[in-house]
Amino acid sequence: MAPRLQLEKAAWRWAETVRPEEVSQEHIETAYRIWLEPCIRGVCRRNCKGNPNCLVGIGEHIWLGEIDENSFHNIDDPNCERRKKNSFVGLTNLGATCYVNTFLQVWFLNLELRQALYLCPSTCGDYVMGDGIPEGKDYEPQTICEHLQYLFALLQNSNRRYIDPSGFVKALGLDTGQQQDAQEFSKLFMSLLEDTLSKQKNPDVRNIVQQQFCGEYAYVTVCNQCGRESKLLSKFYELELNIQGHKQLTDCISEFLKEEKLEGDNRYFCENCQSKQNATRKIRLLSLPCTLNLQLMRFVFDRQTGHKKKLNTYIGFSEILDMEPYVEHKEPSKSQTRKPKCGKGTHCSRNAYMLVYRLQTQEKPTTTVQVPAFLQELVDRDNSKFEEWCIEMAEMRKQSVDKGKAKHEEVKELYQRLPAGAEPYEFVSLEWLQKWLDESTPTKPIDNHACLCSHDKLHPDKISIMKRISEYAADIFYSRYGGGPRLTVKALCKECVVERCRVLRLKSQLNEDYKTVNNLLKATVKGNDGFWVGKSSLRSWRQLALEQLDEPDGDVDQSNGKMNGNTLNKDESKEERKEEEEELNFNEDILCPHGELCISENERRLVSKEAWSKLQQYFPKAPEFPSYRECCSQCKILEREGEENEALHKMIANEQKTSLPNLFQDKNRPCLSNWPEETDVLYIVSQFFVEEWRKFVRKPTRCSPVSSVGNSALLCPHGGLMFTFASMTKEDSKLIALLWPSEWHMIQKLFVVDHVIKITRTEVGEANPSETQYISEPKLCPECREGLLCQQQRDLREYTQATIYVHKVVDNKKVMKDSAPELNVSSSETEEDKEEAKPDGEKDPDFNQSNGGTKRQKITHQNYIAYQKQVIRRSMRHRKVRGEKALLVSANQTLKELKIQIMHAFSVAPFDQNLSIDGKILSDDCATLGTLGVIPESVILLKADEPIADYAAMDDVMQVCMPEEGFKGTGLLGH
Repeated sequence: MAPRLQLEKAAWRWAETVRPEEVSQEHIETAYRIWLEPCIRGVCRRNCKGNPNCLVGIGEHIWLGEIDENSFHNIDDPNCERRKKNSFVGLTNLGATCYVNTFLQVWFLNLELRQALYLCPSTCGDYVMGDGIPEGKDYEPQTICEHLQYLFALLQNSNRRYIDPSGFVKALGLDTGQQQDAQEFSKLFMSLLEDTLSKQKNPDVRNIVQQQFCGEYAYVTVCNQCGRESKLLSKFYELELNIQGHKQLTDCISEFLKEEKLEGDNRYFCENCQSKQNATRKIRLLSLPCTLNLQLMRFVFDRQTGHKKKLNTYIGFSEILDMEPYVEHKEPSKSQTRKPKCGKGTHCSRNAYMLVYRLQTQEKPTTTVQVPAFLQELVDRDNSKFEEWCIEMAEMRKQSVDKGKAKHEEVKELYQRLPAGAEPYEFVSLEWLQKWLDESTPTKPIDNHACLCSHDKLHPDKISIMKRISEYAADIFYSRYGGGPRLTVKALCKECVVERCRVLRLKSQLNEDYKTVNNLLKATVKGNDGFWVGKSSLRSWRQLALEQLDEPDGDVDQSNGKMNGNTLNKDESKEERKEEEEELNFNEDILCPHGELCISENERRLVSKEAWSKLQQYFPKAPEFPSYRECCSQCKILEREGEENEALHKMIANEQKTSLPNLFQDKNRPCLSNWPEETDVLYIVSQFFVEEWRKFVRKPTRCSPVSSVGNSALLCPHGGLMFTFASMTKEDSKLIALLWPSEWHMIQKLFVVDHVIKITRTEVGEANPSETQYISEPKLCPECREGLLCQQQRDLREYTQATIYVHKVVDNKKVMKDSAPELNVSSSETEEDKEEAKPDGEKDPDFNQSNGGTKRQKITHQNYIAYQKQVIRRSMRHRKVRGEKALLVSANQTLKELKIQIMHAFSVAPFDQNLSIDGKILSDDCATLGTLGVIPESVILLKADEPIADYAAMDDVMQVCMPEEGFKGTGLLGH
């Protein structure tokens, strides 16, 4: 089979010699590739998309030949879900609830616990008395005990292979997607169960947890001086055994019970000696429970990461554990001095975190537990539902098999009749044929609309996704599945073929014309016989012509091509259409805004009359500019005015720079905190005004002149000043610029002044020296000043993704660990360096204000928010210096989360971090940074405690990167 591109060319080769008006039916069928031979099964191994006669590899291989009936369905045998004889029932893992399922199975196998829970009174037992459980109403356990009762009854007598514990998990409020500490779950649930059962009247129920799981040991301390022995009795429900450095379970138990010496500063105060003495302390096992829980402490705390780490140490243990040597008796025996025996069936594990042993006694153990009647009725109901489900699944399997067999026969019959040959034919979508042969999806009606042209016939370009089949097969398909439209031989579109023929001929001619135009462009144009053409249009004219020829469907518009992008499609939105319409057409790149020839000769080129004639054949509506055409007169006037404006701007900038040299160079500036002796009056303007004016003076041709001082931005709606004298000497000093009286007089001459703001120094009182006062005109507006401060504080506490800086302090010196990478750095560029100059003619609304009155308005702070963002541009950027790191934080972030960031930046664990800001200690880990007063550009001091030795260097440690939330918020903690 020829490659697709070659096949495409072969299907239209006749168009090179046939004119559009000479297209015949034979040419049409050639364009639709009906002349191609069908592929032979076994020779062609994959479907040939370019060949409409190829019916190989479309999905028929799964139907031809004998088929196993099990392939007709995707439904598993329901009997696989049935519990096998003499086997246990499993529990469904709901995501990360394997630790819950493990303990449920352990507790279920404790027959004494199961029996006690069955004896617990149940709300279900009350309403099923007499009439039984109402039909159609599902049982919903109300308490933890009822959940356990129902689960245990199902585990005991259910017909299912596994059951769903989601009701129990939901009652405890556990997150099914989060893996939890199994040991912690065991402790918390046993405590919850013991507390729940303690309210029962039946002692066998009330005391079951203690009877089964509670043992007793004593902390024994012996004075080395007098030999006095003191005991502290304690109950236990599990023994927590350290496994680090051990290989056998017996070694872990021995370490748990070994003596500890109390010496030096850790000496013991003996009541008998009435002084501190050296002593020994150990744990003595007094009694063991019927069920002994041994917790293997696989998780240790890592100070560097603030998370737990798992010890993957192998521990050996036996199926039978000899605890006789470890238990203290009332007449000591020889067994206390001998080593424990290792029972048969020794195991070794690096993952086991809990071992459960049952006490072996001489008494006959409990072997069976009877399920209460009301629970058995619930189990029977569930078993009935399960049997109904099995019958339903079996019926669905049978129906699928029957449908599959019918489909098999249909495909075997029709596939052999699909090839059309010389008989009447139709076209059907390849996609639909593939879905018809796909056993996994039901067959939908035939839909051929996507393959139609604008004439509602079969599009020649869509033939690669169509297949030609026999009319016999098409009749059967449409009668069984419906759909349409039917595409017979009459659906071959002559209009599209003729149009394609015309386009192909034009493209062939275009290649010749392209070479001709290139040769003509090499010649020099003499006299006034040439035409102006845009250089951009000349570079892209061939592509523009091709885009015109490739317009989809219908008659091709021969008017004028687009210089950018493709022709519009039907599905494009109105916005896209409008955008396309605004793109330049051929030779429109030399049009000025007034529709005339542009004045810039760099954007156009003079071409010969012959070259223009060739180009005009493809773009008849393109703007025509003979060489003698004058440029736009209006643009010439504007160009002269622009040159005059530039000269005027330079003159104005030079005059203003000469008149205010010190203000421009920022030299000899007055200061409020150090008032100059030579004057009693200083004037105030916005620092933003000064910065914008300096930009204009530096680059007068790129910026517009500043015409107005715009002091209203420093005043409130009532005309009052927004800053106090003290604030203008400190935090607000960057918002204002101080002027000498001589400079202010010059400002009044050069600019429009909307409001005069000044500070006057006066001496009051008769004392010597007299008291100095500073009076502002206009006076401060306390109400608006307070509102502005409140808004600023709210903004500082509602930030997101702001930068703060952290210094690490060692010996009261700020240093940085060079080995830790920085998370972020701040720029050293000034705001002025970052800003680009405004283009000519752009006006700043803040400095073109009309002089208005100070009519009292309703007080709002929105204008001051905008004022801060647009005019003042407070320069709060902290200059990051050597020895500190920048972090990105948000106001709603907690201090604990910040410590985690600091940990990654400085390699200091959260509990070794001592943080402070402005002398204030930051200690509340749950508090947000906003409430702690941490604002953008803040500097936080970090002093790190030296960490003690831990297990960080161990080879068998694996980090568990999970937040230590535990069972917070669950039913295990009473929530």
